[in-house]
Amino acid sequence: MVSRKEKSTSRGDELSLVDQAYEAIKEKVIALHFLPGQYLNEAAICAQLNIGRTPVHQALQRLHLEGLIEVLPRKGIIVQPDSLAEIIKILEARLTVEPELARNCAINVKTGELSSDDVTQLLAIATATDANVDPPDIPAFTSNDRWFHREIGRMSGNSMMGDFGRMLHERSTRFWYLNLWQTIDVPKSNEQHLLIAQAIAAGDDQAAGDAMADHIRALHERLDHLQAQAPKLGRFPHIGG
Repeated sequence: MVSRKEKSTSRGDELSLVDQAYEAIKEKVIALHFLPGQYLNEAAICAQLNIGRTPVHQALQRLHLEGLIEVLPRKGIIVQPDSLAEIIKILEARLTVEPELARNCAINVKTGELSSDDVTQLLAIATATDANVDPPDIPAFTSNDRWFHREIGRMSGNSMMGDFGRMLHERSTRFWYLNLWQTIDVPKSNEQHLLIAQAIAAGDDQAAGDAMADHIRALHERLDHLQAQAPKLGRFPHIGG
């Protein structure tokens, strides 16, 4: 007879495998190892990750809910292609969510709910990408960018809003990988991240929210600029292949 403790341990291991599968598949989608529009084979993913079918299936369901993949009845699993219009909607949603997260961080600093270590780490992450590397190290930039925004979500103290902000940011990161890598300006991004982090460190919720909003608007302006240069309205040239 299986004890309650053994059942609990087994369940914990299964959840851990689901998380592992979720993170691994999500990373492959965001970093374009799995391309937009590509059909995925669940059995092949299991073999690639060396993880059983149940955890992989549950991980795919989570990614479906987050909009990174689409599960099509009787057809299979497809990596969700994001159009320009969808990315603009994502940026508009980020403009609503992320300034509020930054404001909450600053309030938590002001009220003493965040440690000095949290603040010091955020300031370090803000400029973690070497701005002197030319051409820019795209994987390092995107990794540090995701880390910075994820930390703000964590430090906000609102896990639900933080998770939503993380999901939106990851959706937009994939689009930058695919189409907009040539617009990445590491010095400017570091400067914008540092302004956000400094406002949070000062406990200035208004300045933190404003700096985050300015940061996201700058991304929107880059999209507008590239759209104007595109050969067809609403379409970007395929980059890198």
